Amino acid sequence: MTVGMKVHQALGMLKTLSGNFHSFAMDTQDPQAKQMFQNFSKQMDQISNDLTSRLQYIEGQEPQYAMENMTQQQASQQQDKQQQMRLQ
Repeated sequence: MTVGMKVHQALGMLKTLSGNFHSFAMDTQDPQAKQMFQNFSKQMDQISNDLTSRLQYIEGQEPQYAMENMTQQQASQQQDKQQQMRLQ
């Protein structure tokens, strides 16, 4: 597995975690827990943004990662769509 593929995989996991924390925040009635889960979700989003920037750099430096990861990216996008549908 290439570095690019591993980063894509990590991004998918971070997005799943963010969605889970968002869902937990929506499901709880405890204001303190709600705030904690919202903060966790925001942190995962920030880490995802930072990692996305790093991935763009990696793919810019090593174009073969972009080609190898196209299928992985499509799978990740499909996973994101499924996660969004579950949250609605």
